[in-house]
Amino acid sequence: MNKTPPGLPVLARLSRHAEASPARLAKTRHLLHVLPAGDDWHGAPDAERALAALARRGKTGSALAERPLTLELDDGRLSSWLRLDPGKPAFDWHARLRQALKPLLDEDATEIGIALWGPPEFRARAAAAAAYVGWLNGVRLPAWKRDKMPAPLKRLVLHGAGGESLDRMIDRARALAEGNSLCRELTTQPPNLLGPAAYRARVRALAAEMGWEIEEYDFKRLEKLGAGAFLAVARGSGHRDAAIVRLRLRGRRKNARAGAYALVGKGICFDTGGHNLKPARYMNNMHDDMNGSAVALGILLAATRLKAPFDLDVWLAIAENHLSPAAYRQNEIVSALDGTHIEIVHTDAEGRMVLADALALAAREKPAAILDFATLTGSMAVALGERMSGVIANRDDLAAVAVAAGQASGERVVVFPMPEDYDEALESTVADVKQCTLDGEADHILAARFLGRFVGETPWLHVDLSASRCKGGLGAAGTDITGFGVGLGLEVLERLAGGA
Repeated sequence: MNKTPPGLPVLARLSRHAEASPARLAKTRHLLHVLPAGDDWHGAPDAERALAALARRGKTGSALAERPLTLELDDGRLSSWLRLDPGKPAFDWHARLRQALKPLLDEDATEIGIALWGPPEFRARAAAAAAYVGWLNGVRLPAWKRDKMPAPLKRLVLHGAGGESLDRMIDRARALAEGNSLCRELTTQPPNLLGPAAYRARVRALAAEMGWEIEEYDFKRLEKLGAGAFLAVARGSGHRDAAIVRLRLRGRRKNARAGAYALVGKGICFDTGGHNLKPARYMNNMHDDMNGSAVALGILLAATRLKAPFDLDVWLAIAENHLSPAAYRQNEIVSALDGTHIEIVHTDAEGRMVLADALALAAREKPAAILDFATLTGSMAVALGERMSGVIANRDDLAAVAVAAGQASGERVVVFPMPEDYDEALESTVADVKQCTLDGEADHILAARFLGRFVGETPWLHVDLSASRCKGGLGAAGTDITGFGVGLGLEVLERLAGGA
């Protein structure tokens, strides 16, 4: 088995034509027609065939707003038809575009044309959304199969998408698609290929390619700093390869006095649960537990591509949670980097341990705000399932920004509270705080109350990624691993920086 070489995901090339020429469309073997809701066909070729196919099912043209239609034409061409309601949010558009593109991609199409119809403002929004969904699903994630894998999508052609005003929208869609694809590709890597040492090497290679500043807080350095919460988890591994990695992007700041924004990502490359060993059902897919760090990297990549008008500091808490004679145990007392003494209650609550020291490091730099991303608690998945993620913030206005950003990005979030009286459950008779409780009730709120101790007065948004994996895909992404958080995070940062 060969290691996937370091590098960035390769997206399909994009070309655009200002007009949807019938002559060009007639030569397109795999074609998606996108129209606004209603019954107007806007002069789209082959509309009569689509209408006839709908009529045979007792439906009119407006039915395309409910379900896409796929036609196999006499000359071997395959076309999909879809109507999008301008009043619907991004999630609805993304999900429906993915559904309409799937039959074309299932034919292993290496080139797909997208014909856009309707008013100019509709065509612009639809073009950017369709390109984003096409790029995401045209990328082939790593797989280790002897059978020949389908070829990736090599080219997207937009018909009816002209004008300079669309350039920024397309650039942003491509940056987000690249960031999301990087996140999914990293999260797909099996644990024998992406342990902490390999992950750190991959991050170094990305930093060199993208021009990011990099600083690694390795085992020895963290010992000197007194980062006992992180090291309690890391010491269970047979290797001293865990680290907190800091990456820096110095953007084109509009406000020279505005501080950097900090992203913190949980990077547990595999989580056995430690001494509180997970049963097989819950240990399956625990290589995904580094997804929060992959989200942070995806946001950083997208922001870099867009030459973001803000500075970013990214902190990746990279380790494994293993069972060994050296692994941390229940009832131990460990001291975090900021001096907080923590009573260990459950070794499978390792995410909040590594994040505690990473958040403390981030807060020391006095950022304008901290956003952390983590596949943190099972209770959030119980509360929401896998189609949305939960957010908790120490500022109401920051929580409101996250909800608005979720609607705009197609990555929906629900705000949970973190009232102070929940701290009673974390009171310890022998330490400053308990790591968690054994009851498990409201653990997503208790985890946030615990983590909030390490950010001080810094505005802070915690994203518990219950939607990091969704069977059959979610929104724009057709893979089980969704890349959820990349679009949300960039949208939050842009809104915060825009209001600075």
